[in-house]
Amino acid sequence: MEFHVVTAFPKFLESPLNESIIKRAQARGLVTFHFHDIRDYATDKHSKVDDYPYGGGAGMILKPEPIFRCIEDIYSKYNLGDTPVTLMSASGELYSQKKAVELSLREKMVFLCGHYKGIDERVIEQWVDEEISIGDYILTGGELAAMVIIDSVVRLLPGAIGDIDSAETDSFQSGLLDHPHYTRPEVFEGMAVPSVLLSGNHAEIEKWRYNWSLQRTQERRKDLLQKYRETEELD
Repeated sequence: MEFHVVTAFPKFLESPLNESIIKRAQARGLVTFHFHDIRDYATDKHSKVDDYPYGGGAGMILKPEPIFRCIEDIYSKYNLGDTPVTLMSASGELYSQKKAVELSLREKMVFLCGHYKGIDERVIEQWVDEEISIGDYILTGGELAAMVIIDSVVRLLPGAIGDIDSAETDSFQSGLLDHPHYTRPEVFEGMAVPSVLLSGNHAEIEKWRYNWSLQRTQERRKDLLQKYRETEELD
C-alpha cells in the first residue's frame, strides 16, 4: 500500500511511522510512505504557505496556491490516477473500524493535512474527495489524525501483524468492545485468572468472552450496543 501525506510539517510524521508494526510493515515491503512538504511549492522567498482570512477573524489559513501545485505535481509524478484525496477535518465523517477496513482495501491513499485555522475552501472544492474526523475535538494539525488512520489501516494489511487473528478480534471489529485478557502468572498478588480460561473448554471460553464483551459494551458504550443489536436483527 502506498501512502502520500501532503503537509506543511513532514518531520512531524517521520519518527512515529518508523516504529513498531508500521516499521516492520515497511521492512517487509507492505507499505511505502511519501511525505510532501507544501512549503516546497511556495513561490515567495520565505516559503509562506498561510495568510490572514478574508473577512477578518482569528487564526491563519493555508493558502491555495502551494497546495494546488503540490497535489498536481504528485498526481503526475506518482501516477496516482483516480486515487481520492482524504482531508483530515473536524467537519468530516467520524472515523470507525468499519472505515479502517474499507480503507485497507485501497492500493494508494493521499492525505491532506490541515493546519492553523483551516484550509482555503477552494482546495476542498477542487481536490478533496472525502473528509474524515477522528473525534469531536481539535488538534494542532491533521498530521496527528493522519497517523492514527495510517496505523489503524496498516495493522489490517495481510502480513503486517504476525497473528492476523489478533487484529480480527480487536474491539470494534465485531461491533462490541473487547473482553478482558489474562496471561501468566496464573495468580498475581492474590488475583487469579478466571477458571473458565484454564478449563480447555473452548465453547465455554468463547461464551465467557462474548458475555464479557456484551457487558463491557453495555457499561461503557451503549451506543455501540444499540448498533450491534440493530445489525443482528437485520441479519
